Amino acid sequence: MSKKQGLLKNGNKSSLIASIVNTIIAIIKGVAYFFTGNVAMFAETMHSLGDAANQFFVFIGSALSKKRPSEKYPNGFGRLVNLVLLGAVIIVGIMSYETIKEGYHHIKHPTESSGIAINLSVLGLAVILECYVLFKAMKEVLHEAQVEAKGFGAIGKSFSHLGRATPATKLVFMEDLVATLGGVIAIIGILLSYYGGWHAAEGIASIIIGLMMFYVVGRVFLDNAKGVLGEADEELENKIAELIYANPEIKDINALFAMKEGEDFHIEMKLEIDCSITVQDAIKIKERIEEKIQAMNGVTDVIIEFVEDDGVKSWSQGLATK
Repeated sequence: MSKKQGLLKNGNKSSLIASIVNTIIAIIKGVAYFFTGNVAMFAETMHSLGDAANQFFVFIGSALSKKRPSEKYPNGFGRLVNLVLLGAVIIVGIMSYETIKEGYHHIKHPTESSGIAINLSVLGLAVILECYVLFKAMKEVLHEAQVEAKGFGAIGKSFSHLGRATPATKLVFMEDLVATLGGVIAIIGILLSYYGGWHAAEGIASIIIGLMMFYVVGRVFLDNAKGVLGEADEELENKIAELIYANPEIKDINALFAMKEGEDFHIEMKLEIDCSITVQDAIKIKERIEEKIQAMNGVTDVIIEFVEDDGVKSWSQGLATK
């Protein structure tokens, strides 16, 4: 039991917080829908349920991906989080379909819903809670990207550095961004229906929310499909190359791979070195480079191989010849 608890402690914290908050929100929205029958509230209930289930699986997947390599699985479990996320988007896809279908039926047969005070109060509270979770996800993005920002400055920087976040954090960020916007859209739809007499507005809001959920499904699927296949991180490779060339003994980079293994990075390189360097000096250079790369965020292992300089440049213009 202690081993399992220790493993779960390594899970993505932002996804766990998001899962708990979205479960609470889904229950509140579900109760409001039960009493009012509002289709926009139904869409938001489905949205929050999908997010809660999705983010819980993400937390479990990110925790399991931290398991140590075994004899049966010597390459480790890093890509397990990508597989879990690929499965998790199916849940969101189903919820998206149900949301769009319900919205379409409401447009075809619009009905007046009641309980505007309940609906607006619940959605207003949900938007506030979603904003809190979204801001926590923004801070997590900046932490993983090793970027400092305070206050509202974190908002803009989190968008620009989202690509450097782990798959789990990226999913939470995107889902809660859509959830926050969805809550606002649902509120607008209810106001147009109640005060403007345009009852189909609630159905339109439901369809828009469903389409936004489908967008998240598409983005998450593509990102994690790349992760399962083993996507190389070109930005990290260029950063490592700069660090390598800070050592004058290294004449060229014959090959350099920064492979993403779930939330971690596996680094392999073949470096061309001056043939006059002694073995002892080469070992010191290797240890120095390894130490600096291991200090980079997310790097779990580094493999360095030295070969004799052939006088032909393999690395040029920031791109490796692979």
